[in-house]
Amino acid sequence: MTGGALHHRLPLTHILLAIAVVAVWGTNFVVIRWALDDLPPLLFATLRFTFALFPACLFLKRPAVGWRYLAAYGVLIGFGQFGMLYIAMDGHISPGLASLVVQTQVFFTIGLAMRMSGEKIRLFQFVALLLGTAGIGTIMLHGGGSATALGLGLVLVAALSWAGGNQVAKLSGATDMLAFVVWASLFSVPPLLIASLVMEGWHRDVAALAAAGPGAWGAVVWQSLGNTMFGYAAWGWLLSRHPAATITPMAMLVPLFGMGASALLLGESLPAWKLIAAALVMAGLAINILWPMAARLPGLPWRRGAGV
Repeated sequence: MTGGALHHRLPLTHILLAIAVVAVWGTNFVVIRWALDDLPPLLFATLRFTFALFPACLFLKRPAVGWRYLAAYGVLIGFGQFGMLYIAMDGHISPGLASLVVQTQVFFTIGLAMRMSGEKIRLFQFVALLLGTAGIGTIMLHGGGSATALGLGLVLVAALSWAGGNQVAKLSGATDMLAFVVWASLFSVPPLLIASLVMEGWHRDVAALAAAGPGAWGAVVWQSLGNTMFGYAAWGWLLSRHPAATITPMAMLVPLFGMGASALLLGESLPAWKLIAAALVMAGLAINILWPMAARLPGLPWRRGAGV
């Protein structure tokens, strides 16, 4: 986190856009869970990015960025994030917990940004990381039927891939993020399709497509339009205009929508350990916002230590 990030202020319209994105992403975990009842996870991901690519690529000009940025973003977000997330949610982790654990991307994103800038970790960032780690540890200890070790590991890989995608979008210098996301999907589809054919099998994929009803296809369209084209285009647009350390912590709102929607629509239980884990992770995420903000408030006792 750079010094400029500490004092960077978001316009109200940009804050509202970020909230809209995380609301879509949070409630989307319920949609994913419904769709996985009809579609194998990697086939579902393949369809998501196929519909994000076509027909939009016929109307949107390829952004003026190097192919390597499009390829890296497409593979990281398509295969790395959503391929792993969908597999994890196919019986290995509950939607609510998945929406929480994937937000460790905030720590990964800031860590990658610091590594690239050569800046050392600060005390408040270390405390935030400890809290987040304690929350993940609580899930590992009490997950039971809500999360397996495989599911937790896959979602952490998804979070790391998301963080990598954030950095690629930032480095690309792209200004038309909708076109960037659409054309990057060109590189998401091949690895997802190959993995689906190898791991899920051609016969299973064909049978799933033949049996898929309106609900499954509606979920695919929602994934493509709501989450990929709107969500990632808007998020990338925000990252292209503001420091990563300012934008990425906004994603801490995703678990509020994700766990709330999962409880209301799927009947996912919220035992004490799950609430404690959520509190720990979200406290860690919150520190990344509130502690730097305290440096701008004169007279508060922790102001001097805010930059530590």
